Amino acid sequence: MSARNRGTELDQVGGATEEGVDLPSSLHPTGMHTSGFGCFPMEPEALNLSWISKMQVNQPAVLRRAQQIQARRTVKKEWQAAWLLKAVTFIDLTTLSGDDTSSNIQRLCYKAKYPIREDLLKTLNMHDKGLTTAAVCVYPARVCDAVRALKAAGCTIPVASVATGFPAGQTHLKTRLEEIRLAVEDGATEIDVVINRTLVLTGQWEALYDEIRQFRKACGEAHLKTILATGELGSLTNVYKASMIAMMAGSDFIKTSTGKETVNATFPVAIVMLRAIRDFFWKTGNKVGFKPAGGIRSAKDSLAWLSLVKEELGDEWLTPDLFRIGASTLLSDIERQIYHHVTGRYAAYHDLPMS
Repeated sequence: MSARNRGTELDQVGGATEEGVDLPSSLHPTGMHTSGFGCFPMEPEALNLSWISKMQVNQPAVLRRAQQIQARRTVKKEWQAAWLLKAVTFIDLTTLSGDDTSSNIQRLCYKAKYPIREDLLKTLNMHDKGLTTAAVCVYPARVCDAVRALKAAGCTIPVASVATGFPAGQTHLKTRLEEIRLAVEDGATEIDVVINRTLVLTGQWEALYDEIRQFRKACGEAHLKTILATGELGSLTNVYKASMIAMMAGSDFIKTSTGKETVNATFPVAIVMLRAIRDFFWKTGNKVGFKPAGGIRSAKDSLAWLSLVKEELGDEWLTPDLFRIGASTLLSDIERQIYHHVTGRYAAYHDLPMS
């Protein structure tokens, strides 16, 4: 297999120009997906250590590709409102604070169900489309609060819970597994686990595979999102290898960061993870999702992430089943930008196929 097919030689790829990216049909507001997964949890693959040992990432090529992405405008102006609305449907609306209470979880769930002001949606003829975020994400102790709040609101948005000693992952394995089981018992249908970074830094790939396999089993029918904490893995090659191990072990998603590291979601690590997802799909036929998290705060950032996923993996991955954005403050800026589109430049959008 060539270096390019392993995802290690990263050349410029098609799908965009300096003028921006056109809106694919799957991104039209008329074709918006409902939140939640549309598939069963991933089944583990056999561990292939010979494949892992051969993996090397061409770091200069990755950095060049990242610079190309950051240097250009990602979306044509006439499509920005539609892309922003679609970005909302990918958000795992998150609160992971030490002072979380049942009342602020209630507010979070309300915002997840009603992410954009109704008057703005009416102007765009989107008020009756059932627009929500993809999920809410909370600490295990707050899962019951979130489930209760969403049920009271008559809402089926999934509840995701972080687990396994978040954010450091440095508690005993037995404790981490029990934390998963308790979150699932309380009603979480998605579990965002953190890996033991020591296993990556010391090259203990079989131990990492076995650990994630146990996470997978503890999740039962809940979906497993594996947080790699890429800012603490030491190299892009380690990011690629950890991504592949996590997918082999049965992860439904691989996620960049906890949001608590010094370095969180960046384009270089995203490119490496997306290429790993693509390579895994080519090898196994299984589609694994991608979730950047940490430091994604602006509407412009969200458009760049959507554009990157479209270019690297294609329109098929632009669904909440395969793409999420972990964020706590992003939604406010998206709503603000949509307000500017509607009130300041709506005349430029009157021909959009919004209905």
